[in-house]
Amino acid sequence: MTVIGVHASHEQIHPSRLLDAVRRAEEVGFDAAMSSDHFSPWSERQGQSGFAWSWLGAAMQATGLPFGVVNAPGQRYHPAIIAQAIGTLGAMYPGRFWAALGTGEASNEHITGEGWPRKDIRSQRLRECVDIIRALLEGDEVSHDGLVTVDRAKLWTRPAEPPKLVGAAVSVETARWCAEWADGLITVNAPAEHLRKMVDAYRGAGGIGKLALQVHLSWAPDQDRAMAVAHEQWRSNVFGPPVCWDLETAEAFDVVSERVTPEQVAATVNVSADLGLHAETLRGYADLGFDELYLHHVGQELDEFLDAFGERVLPEVRR
Repeated sequence: MTVIGVHASHEQIHPSRLLDAVRRAEEVGFDAAMSSDHFSPWSERQGQSGFAWSWLGAAMQATGLPFGVVNAPGQRYHPAIIAQAIGTLGAMYPGRFWAALGTGEASNEHITGEGWPRKDIRSQRLRECVDIIRALLEGDEVSHDGLVTVDRAKLWTRPAEPPKLVGAAVSVETARWCAEWADGLITVNAPAEHLRKMVDAYRGAGGIGKLALQVHLSWAPDQDRAMAVAHEQWRSNVFGPPVCWDLETAEAFDVVSERVTPEQVAATVNVSADLGLHAETLRGYADLGFDELYLHHVGQELDEFLDAFGERVLPEVRR
C-alpha cells in the first residue's frame, strides 16, 4: 500500500504550529511525515525558517510517525555533523528516520560566505559527503581530504541499523546518478511523462529502495481561494534550475516572481477545490511507481486541509 505522508514546510510555518500539524496529521490518518531544511524562505511572504533538526527530535517524540528530511551536506553543514544528527535520531527512534541528500540551493548555503560552486562541483562534493556519512554511521573513524575535509572523526552514538540515505533529484540525469549510491529516490511533482522518465532512469540504472514524491498542492472549499493561496505563497517557487539553485535571497525571489501569474503557479502546484480530483491525481502518482507520497499544502493554514484529506482523500487513494 502506498504510504501517504504530510510535508512540514519550515520556510512557511512557525515550528510550534508545525508540531501541532504533524500531531493532527497522525490523528486524521496520515502514515508519515517529512521536513524541509532551510535557512531562508523562498519569499518574504512565507516568513519563517525554523531549524529542522531540533524540530525533528520534538516531532518524533510527539508522534509515532516515521520522518524524513531533505538536507544538503558540504557547505552550510559539515558531513560529520550531519552523520551525528542522523545517527542520534536513528538511535533514539529506530527504524523511523531517513535523510534525503541533495546538492542544495544558494539561498541557504551562501550564508557561509564561501563561493557557490558549479553544479558539477556540488555533485562531486555531495558524493564525497555521502561516503563520509555512510562510513561514520558504520562506526569507522574517518579522515578525508577533498572538496570537504574530515580529520579523525568517529561517531560514538550510533543506531544498530543506519538510517536510509535517499537521493534527492529533479532531473532524469540526477535520478540516474543517484542509483549509484542512494537507498531510494525522492523528487517533486511534475508532468506524468517526466515522472515516468525519473522512475525509469533510477530503476534502470539499478536503483533500489523506495521511490518518494513530494506533492505540492493547494486545496480550499472554494476554487478561487485555493488558487489565491497558491499564488500568494508559492509564486516564487515556479522557477526551475538554475534559477532556483542560484538566487541567494528571499528578496531576489520576490523580485523575479512579481509577474508570475496564477496559471503559472498551477503548472507546478495541483490546485483544486475538488477532493475527488486530488485523490485521482494521487492515485496516478502511485500508479507511476511511487511508494510514498508526501503532501505539501502550500498554504500556511493546515488544519482544514488535514481534516478534509484525512476524511475524504486518504481513504479514496487507499481504496
